[in-house]
Amino acid sequence: MAILSAQKLPLGGLQPTYASAAGGGDQAPVGEKLVLHVRNGDTTSKTVTLATPGTVGDLAVADAQQVIPASGSAFIPLKAAAFRDPLTGRAAITYSAVTAVTVAVLQLP
Repeated sequence: MAILSAQKLPLGGLQPTYASAAGGGDQAPVGEKLVLHVRNGDTTSKTVTLATPGTVGDLAVADAQQVIPASGSAFIPLKAAAFRDPLTGRAAITYSAVTAVTVAVLQLP
C-alpha cells in the first residue's frame, strides 16, 4: 500500500506527477480542496473504491465506487467527512485491477 502525497495546484497550472496504482491499494490525504485523479490506460474498465468508514445511526455507509472506462479518467473529491479513516486520517483506496492505472492527488487553490 502506497501513501500518496497531495500536489498543490498553483494558479498558473501544474503538470502533475502520477504514481502507479498499488496492487494492495493506496492511502491519500483528505480535505475540502483535495481530489484524486485516476487515469486508466488499459483496454478494459477499472473500478476504484474509496472506503467510507462512517455510519448514519447504526447503518454503515456504502463505500464509494467509480468506474473508469478504458483509456479514461476520473476526478474524485477526497472529502474528509466521507473518507477519513479514524486510525490513519487518510482515505483508503482500492482498485479492481492496477494494470496501466495511475493516480495523483491534487490540492486545488
